[in-house]
Amino acid sequence: MRALGDALGVKAMSLYNHVADKDDILDGIVDLVVGEMQVPSPAEPWRLSMRSRAFSAHEVLLRHPWACGQLMSRVNVGPAMLRYVDATIGCLHGAGFSLAMADHAWNALDSFTYGFTLQKLNFPFEADEYSKVAAGYLPSLSAERYPSMHALTTLVASGGHDGLHDFAFGLDLLLDGLERACPVVHSTPCSNVSP
Repeated sequence: MRALGDALGVKAMSLYNHVADKDDILDGIVDLVVGEMQVPSPAEPWRLSMRSRAFSAHEVLLRHPWACGQLMSRVNVGPAMLRYVDATIGCLHGAGFSLAMADHAWNALDSFTYGFTLQKLNFPFEADEYSKVAAGYLPSLSAERYPSMHALTTLVASGGHDGLHDFAFGLDLLLDGLERACPVVHSTPCSNVSP
């Protein structure tokens, strides 16, 4: 609070007239980040809306790398988060998911999105370095002891496969699974059923 007060040119104690503590500030900042994420549209089919929502969240969290951990470690009940989650549950439920299944779907989608984003943010090298790094690891991967890893690493090192993690691939697998779990929802618009 002292550092924030210094940055704002005020005494730290005066900040307590506006916020309860550091956590209150962090909650507000995280809610601002969530406010940048695309809210599901009731006019779109549920799958397109959830796909757009996930890509938007992923892109926002890549722009604000510190926010992913904060988002996952706090109880977020700010107005932007409440609007975001309410629209998500409303979209899924409106498309035919039960409320319980909508809750499972929303949590699965967010877990995938946040986890993938954290992995991308913390990956130890850049995409254009992948084949070179793979070539460097190849001598340590015995073809006899690790035949599958050796074959894959050889493929990446040769440029035959980029080896990069693919957000769309994983997201589409998850959406396919949700669609199979609730067959009534095939391409149904979010506003088809009243919550």
